[in-house]
Amino acid sequence: MSSEDRPAVSRPDALSPAALADARSHQPRRGLIGLAFVVPVTVLLSVGAGGAHHSLVLFGPLIIFALPIMAVVAFWWEDWPGTLLPRPWSGPTDTALVVAGGLVLAALGQLIVHGPDLIGVFAPSAEHPGLDPAANSLSGSIFTIVLQLTLVCERRPLNRLGRLPAGLTAVALCWVLGLVAWLAVVHSHAIESEEYGAWFTSIGAWQMLFWVALRGWPFARIGRTRLRLMLGNVVVVACGWGAYLLAAGVLGWPGVRITATAGTAVGCVLLVTMLFEAWPAIRLTPAPGRTLAVAIELILTALLVWLLPKLARALDVPAAREWSWTTHVMLNALSTAVILHVAVWKRWPVRDDG
Repeated sequence: MSSEDRPAVSRPDALSPAALADARSHQPRRGLIGLAFVVPVTVLLSVGAGGAHHSLVLFGPLIIFALPIMAVVAFWWEDWPGTLLPRPWSGPTDTALVVAGGLVLAALGQLIVHGPDLIGVFAPSAEHPGLDPAANSLSGSIFTIVLQLTLVCERRPLNRLGRLPAGLTAVALCWVLGLVAWLAVVHSHAIESEEYGAWFTSIGAWQMLFWVALRGWPFARIGRTRLRLMLGNVVVVACGWGAYLLAAGVLGWPGVRITATAGTAVGCVLLVTMLFEAWPAIRLTPAPGRTLAVAIELILTALLVWLLPKLARALDVPAAREWSWTTHVMLNALSTAVILHVAVWKRWPVRDDG
């Protein structure tokens, strides 16, 4: 199979010469303009539901359950059904689909963890327990599996089914796999929910590093499909497991801190590589450019991991939830805003092509 038959992110030259020239010509202005969309949406999702803590409790789980739908719309369906409509209606249509699908999956998650109590989804309280934190490890692990299938496995073998059935099957399959694993490991109390979630988020950070920050390098240039997929899966899971063991066993970090750090790394990769198209690293040749992009993402991750818990404290988030709010801001709010703006809305209405 030729490289052109792979998803764009898995091709040896994921950023084509034309796309590279376009990014060099329009960045950083394009990214800065995009912040006019990304920043307000991030702030709204982070503090807009009656404060920072309540936004974490209410918006956090809903966003995580919606992320698999967003991934399918953006990376499996290539923005269908929005592509059936002219701009500006395509972006809102896809967003409405993501929201509706996320609400359905959130209701399903509530049924699994608390029974048929929909009040807990939209108005969580002591009388009506919500999805946070009970379902976070379930929804987060499902999204990580979706990304593994989408990025690392290149949507194989489901891509043979056609665009629409492949995406639907992907969500269903990842939900089944994620639910079975969660019931066997977390629901059975074999592993604490926070540690389970931390392990999956660590894998997610390495997915972003290899397939977004590094644009599939070094795996993309392996021509043999089976070898490429095998090595990609083994390396990503091993790196995620190793990072988790290092943080938990050597550094002594609790699961919530590991999740917050890995989640912040995911958000920083999307911010630098997706919103700003890796500027200024794209002005360099590939090897030093990749190194510079990753260095910027690591520095930004360290800065935000230091800053956001302090901001949470200033916003009256309970001390026990400061790391969780950090995760919510970066992994849920910021990442969602960037993906919506770039991959779903195609940078409309603030795109600058001139």
